[in-house]
Amino acid sequence: MKIRKYNENDIPQMNDIWNEVVEDGIAFPQEELLNVATGKAFFSSQSFCGVAEEDGKIFGLYILHPNNVGRCGHICNASYAVSSSHRGKHIGEMLVTHCIETAKSLGFGILQFNAVVESNIHARHLYERLGFIQLGTIPKGFRMKDRHFENICPYYIEL
Repeated sequence: MKIRKYNENDIPQMNDIWNEVVEDGIAFPQEELLNVATGKAFFSSQSFCGVAEEDGKIFGLYILHPNNVGRCGHICNASYAVSSSHRGKHIGEMLVTHCIETAKSLGFGILQFNAVVESNIHARHLYERLGFIQLGTIPKGFRMKDRHFENICPYYIEL
């Protein structure tokens, strides 16, 4: 498995993985699914998109972009998605590690996650193991698919 920059041929598989997480309704704030046109626009608007690929098949991806502008423009934000059929194989860890190095190479100084759902313990354990620091808890910051609210936990790491 290798992590590489995405290309346009990857977009259908990337859309499938992204949409799977959106449809689950327990991790991403987005509610709209991507199609060919919106996926192309979305992924091309990022500072970087990486994919976890093996033998031409995409198993995961990440997006990386500024978290803010101007005096806070040195802070970036990222999101990660792994196909449900391949979770538990450390693909997420490979994506986060690659993202950290990419963010550094793009000149960012901090990687911040704004809205990690408190019940997403696998992601939270991964981030903490890699050195991310939890900034606190925002009560009822995320509306789950079933419409109840859960806390979110912002995280950051200095690059």
